[in-house]
Amino acid sequence: MKLTVATLLTAAGWKTAQTLIVEHGMIQAVRPATAAEQDAMLPGSLIPGYIDTQVNGGGGVLLNQQPSYEGICQMAHAHLQFGSTGMLPTVITDHADIMIQAADAVAEAISQNHPTVLGIHFEGPFLSRAKKGVHDQDLIRAPTDADIATLTRRDIGKVLITLAPEQTDSGLIRELVAEGVRVALGHSNATAAQVEVALAAGVTGFTHLYNAMSPLTSREPGVTGAALADEHSYCGLIVDHHHLHPISAKIAIKAKGAQRIMLVTDAMAHVGTTLQRLSFFNTEILRQGDKLTTPEGVLAGSCLDMHRAVLHTHRDLHISLPEAVQMASATPAAFLGLSDTMGCIAVGQVANLLRLDDQLRLCDIWLRGEHIKPTQLTC
Repeated sequence: MKLTVATLLTAAGWKTAQTLIVEHGMIQAVRPATAAEQDAMLPGSLIPGYIDTQVNGGGGVLLNQQPSYEGICQMAHAHLQFGSTGMLPTVITDHADIMIQAADAVAEAISQNHPTVLGIHFEGPFLSRAKKGVHDQDLIRAPTDADIATLTRRDIGKVLITLAPEQTDSGLIRELVAEGVRVALGHSNATAAQVEVALAAGVTGFTHLYNAMSPLTSREPGVTGAALADEHSYCGLIVDHHHLHPISAKIAIKAKGAQRIMLVTDAMAHVGTTLQRLSFFNTEILRQGDKLTTPEGVLAGSCLDMHRAVLHTHRDLHISLPEAVQMASATPAAFLGLSDTMGCIAVGQVANLLRLDDQLRLCDIWLRGEHIKPTQLTC
């Protein structure tokens, strides 16, 4: 495939009138377009596909409720329409058998070479009840040997676990990291000192920064302050204008930089649908506009998609478009150890590409070089 575009985003910035050569789903060449190629040039801007490390659901499916290959495919299709060409299906705190079923479903997706499923995110169950959010406190527990066996499976791609360090021995963190699991802190009421111990043990991420974690105060930095101060770790950020005040989001980006902040959706089943109510453990999730809560008003994930996360970051936080895109592509790729093949437009990268028009609307998607016309869905 040969693709010529008016503007293309590379790691070095914007380039104009560029031609890409794609073979077997991989970018083989990026070069200036010839005069003849410019006659058939596509308008707008080409950017790398998005990677979302926290996807609880989509397309009417919540992974906890439908932990199957078919359910994951439905979730992935819903998010692909909004530019997510890579994702970690996420199972929140649940019984051990649901964790195993979700892992089995992801293993099938990996074995089937599903183009957007990169692995799995276990958000819990080793969390703090004090910062549980909408997680069922009766299911929050200490790690068991069976849980560790699930987390360290070799057939489920990239594995991310969110845990609370005050509830988890640092030796376990070292064990998980040694097995290739990425460990993030979240749903935690830890002190900054406890976070520092966990970072030394190998923690590399923080799940939805600010939300469900001990706050930054003058004499106790908490999880939030420790995350902002650490130069090496990555932080997920839900820029849906409900989870975060814009100033808080801007502070995080300024402190960590676009190379350490990852945009995430924390999406529930509602993305890509008009779903209004969803049964959820012993409660339900209600949608009011683009906000999801329990009947008591507790935030319950989001119906955010990655393209809107990028637009919110660019337009409302006044972050440059290249940086906003970086936080949705190159940065999560780096966090997952996939920078060699994903996250930017360059030779040797998978041809996961998005074309935006001059109003930044998502017009075209290429997934492993295959063209897809997105359905314009709204949340």
